[in-house]
Amino acid sequence: MRAGAADVGTEAGAADAGTEAGAAGARAGRPQRPRRRSLTGGIAVLAAVLGLGAAGTITQAGAATTQATVRAATAASVSRATVGPATHAAGTPNFGPNVYVFTPSMPQSQIQATVNAIATQQIPNQFGTQRYALLFEPGTYGSAADPLSFQVGYYTEVAGLGSSPKDVTINGSINVYNQCFATTDGSSNCIALDNFWRSLSNLSINVTGQTGCQTGADFWAVSQAAPMRRVNLTGGNLSLMDYCSAGPQYASGGYIADSSFAGGTVINGSQQQFFVRNTNLDGWSNGVWNQVFSGDPGAPATNFTNGNPGNANPYTTLDTSPQTQEEPFLQTSSTGATSVFVPSLQKNTSGPSWASGSTAGASVPLSKFFIASPSTSVLAIDAALALGQNLILTPGVYDLKAPILVSRPDTIVLGLGFATLVPQNGTAALQVLDPKGVKLSGLIVDAGPKNSAALVQLGTPLTSGLGSASDPTLVQDVFFRIGGATAGSATDSLVVDGSHVILDDIWAWRADHGAGQTGTPDQNGVGGGANGCFTCDPAQTGLVVNGNDVLAYGLAVEHYLKNEVVWNGQGGEVIFFQNEMPYEVPSQSAWMSSPTTDGYPAIAIGSKVTSFSGYGLGSYSYFNQGVDIHSATAFSVPDTPGVQLHDVFTRFLNGLGGIDHVVNDTGAAVDSTDPGPSNVVSYP
Repeated sequence: MRAGAADVGTEAGAADAGTEAGAAGARAGRPQRPRRRSLTGGIAVLAAVLGLGAAGTITQAGAATTQATVRAATAASVSRATVGPATHAAGTPNFGPNVYVFTPSMPQSQIQATVNAIATQQIPNQFGTQRYALLFEPGTYGSAADPLSFQVGYYTEVAGLGSSPKDVTINGSINVYNQCFATTDGSSNCIALDNFWRSLSNLSINVTGQTGCQTGADFWAVSQAAPMRRVNLTGGNLSLMDYCSAGPQYASGGYIADSSFAGGTVINGSQQQFFVRNTNLDGWSNGVWNQVFSGDPGAPATNFTNGNPGNANPYTTLDTSPQTQEEPFLQTSSTGATSVFVPSLQKNTSGPSWASGSTAGASVPLSKFFIASPSTSVLAIDAALALGQNLILTPGVYDLKAPILVSRPDTIVLGLGFATLVPQNGTAALQVLDPKGVKLSGLIVDAGPKNSAALVQLGTPLTSGLGSASDPTLVQDVFFRIGGATAGSATDSLVVDGSHVILDDIWAWRADHGAGQTGTPDQNGVGGGANGCFTCDPAQTGLVVNGNDVLAYGLAVEHYLKNEVVWNGQGGEVIFFQNEMPYEVPSQSAWMSSPTTDGYPAIAIGSKVTSFSGYGLGSYSYFNQGVDIHSATAFSVPDTPGVQLHDVFTRFLNGLGGIDHVVNDTGAAVDSTDPGPSNVVSYP
């Protein structure tokens, strides 16, 4: 959960509403306050500036009513929701009871009832064990007269089964809205800050059927671990902010790749940061702190200036993505055969991989995959992998007595419906012996009850210099949790002991709420409140990179207790990074990287590294224990010409203390007096 994003209802934004700068000002970042005035005025300003229509009719009460279905879905309703098991036609693959495969010939009422039942159960089910995949075979669903519209809750994957996103068309909308949480003072608290662990991919949405405030938009108001890939959206806007609920409407995303948006604009709104890769854009509304674009035709030009505070609408834009290989995905042929399509490696790309009609790559028949469920023994899984099978992990929570052992190069491990791995005996959840060409995707990895040295181990110290530039290792949409769903501990989350690796959408999260935290959260559900537990859910580092030529897109690492990212390899590159330092630091003496250095950096580049580049890197502070806590710097790097950072910043969110510098000793401090963002355009 985030400590607070953008304040839509600011006076500065309202005063300047007629300009693009005013639109950004209406969403510009402000520290979270214990109380907020009505957001009605800010919502109306946002709607008017972006041409959303009917803004004058929005009221606080009316906005809250818009989300009545979300508010009605309480934790108690999870146990009452009726979600029947999926059925599988003869001759089709059996991915278990939680994978639903829809066809255009099914009655739409049946599809609608199924997706609604799952949404009702999953929208409030943040730390539940239920997992689902909703798969649509090629064809058209819904119509202008009878649209198919539904919401996507926690641990729900929605995907088309075509070879191209255009093979599956949804006439309607697929939405994620704000959740409205109770507060101690009765104020409104409708936010997207906890909208994690869900996905949308490989289909087209022709926006239709929305009414009232929501007319003409598909809403994807999410935060971390909620990727959108291979989506072709037409007929309306994509809004990354739910501007139709009551306030404050904060959001903290996010990730989009290999997609296309035409006939509307993308509304960033209150999203404090967002990353977009290889996507055709038909407009982008505004920036808040860190909007990063890589290989996106139509993206706004780079706009990032030095100083504290930084400029409005901060954008970091790279014309091309240096190296991409899109995530493997399930597809169904015209004859009904199911396979896994593996896209090809591309270099210096711009736009989606399917822009010319099809994505380059190869199909792997399902016969080459071992299909596992949570009841499958890890011994059976490891034996299948040793015999050369690839692996599909169907939806569920896998309590592992030993690690899943990927013993052969070029193995594909594909999770469906956010398959979740939890080591029970202090081992890794997943260990890759030879990482060359291995592809891992669609997984959550939780720390278990006994401390693991690493949750996912790519290679060994002996393989850190090995790998293939033409056959890189892929880790995509893999999300780590220390605490949250279950109390646990792990020294490191992801350790990369291999070279030529692409990390593509990684969120490593030491949980600031949920299991393992002992304090009562504040009224906004943030942290452990005044009694947050610094020693609970212990975890030192989210990502350790020892290999060379490792490229990371869309990297987020939060709340770890020491250096949150340690990068020792040469030739590394990070395009977009988001970080929050730990909230619950009890004293400065408890959080020192050396006897004379306060705190720990978000990224620490090893002293022997001579080549590294970073673009769009941000770190935030919210030390919430009522103690003046400082981190000396957010980014610690060796002073050498080959190590270069571009568009890096820090931001004070709330609490006490702050971050004294941005990079090494460069960049102004952020604290309650000067919250930032404090920007550094380039270093050195």
